[in-house]
Amino acid sequence: MLAAHDFEARRGRRVLFSALTLAVAPGQLLRVLGANGAGKTTLLRMLVGLTLPAAGRVTWLGRPITADRDAFHRALVYLGHGAALKDDLSARENLVSLLALAGHRCDDAQADRALGAAGLAGCERLPARVLSAGQRRRVALARLALAAGQALWVLDEPFNALDVAAVDWLADLLRAHLAGGGIVVLTSHQSLPLDGIETVAVSL
Repeated sequence: MLAAHDFEARRGRRVLFSALTLAVAPGQLLRVLGANGAGKTTLLRMLVGLTLPAAGRVTWLGRPITADRDAFHRALVYLGHGAALKDDLSARENLVSLLALAGHRCDDAQADRALGAAGLAGCERLPARVLSAGQRRRVALARLALAAGQALWVLDEPFNALDVAAVDWLADLLRAHLAGGGIVVLTSHQSLPLDGIETVAVSL
């Protein structure tokens, strides 16, 4: 289980949220809701240890994430709001690089299968700079197809810039992950195709 206890976040003198407590169990999706500037991205970054809360703590499997950061990060896939691709690398090279940075190996054949499933067949060798915003997003999201064994997915606006086919593909990935006992935390401004998914929500 992922849990946050008495979270508080500030931006300068402004309190974004305080006394926030939440818990997400295996098989559940937590959707973070709120207006622009409410602190949704800040909350996600706090949950994965990239931003320190003004107060409160995060626990994973009942232990503070600071107790064993390596074990926590082995279980985690975090995808921020941007695609975080290098323009001069190909789609394949970017995906392999993203996995390597997270400590996971991926050969070219595995990367190409994941990119093909994401609707990018034929784009594997194209440099990221020529890809559309939606295609760049799918390169980053293809990492989820290779995330076996990583129980916690934290995703900031993962459906942004995706076409209908890509939205369906991502929703299927989320369903399969949750059905296997995984946990998903995400933000999204749009209506999502989450029928059949056990969803809890927190509003900021």
